[in-house]
Amino acid sequence: MPALARMADNAYDLAIVDPPYGIDVAKGHDGKAGWVARESKDWDKEIPSKEYFDHLFRVSKNQIIWGGNYMVQYLTPSMGWIFWDKGQRDFSLADGELAFSSFNKALRVFSYSRAKALNEKKMFGIRNHPTQKPVELYKWLLQNYAKEGTWILDTHLGSGNIALACWDLCFNLTAYEIDKEYFDGAVARLERHKDQGQLF
Repeated sequence: MPALARMADNAYDLAIVDPPYGIDVAKGHDGKAGWVARESKDWDKEIPSKEYFDHLFRVSKNQIIWGGNYMVQYLTPSMGWIFWDKGQRDFSLADGELAFSSFNKALRVFSYSRAKALNEKKMFGIRNHPTQKPVELYKWLLQNYAKEGTWILDTHLGSGNIALACWDLCFNLTAYEIDKEYFDGAVARLERHKDQGQLF
């Protein structure tokens, strides 16, 4: 919030954010039944405040907000919603996730299976974050909603997958993360990714 308050109006072309949904998904797990063991965190107890959304809409020309269906009281009517189809039905978890977008274009669907997302999570060594979005999802968003030279803002960096996508596609990214464990992991992951890219 202090950083947002200091930003100029329309400082960023596009904000792609994945804020807390307020559903307490960050609670810990003991690692049984195939789940990854992790300690509890309290960042998903509630959604961001009206002040956050006021600043977000002020500092960015367009927005993509994951979990927008949990915070519609702060969003404007839009035809441009995005659906991530996780390609798995009859499963205890959701078939997909929704993102609000401010773009005046028809609803779009990105299909990327839960199995691929889990494999990507292992490939990039992500073990400590329960709600990361796939790198391929971020790449798809950038390719379909951003233009060359677009400045991207992410107020909730989390696992850092958006940074990998921006690096690969040459987009400028400013990102924030207040959880030191997540931040350190994201920075280390990006540095490894940069080094691997230089091998080819």
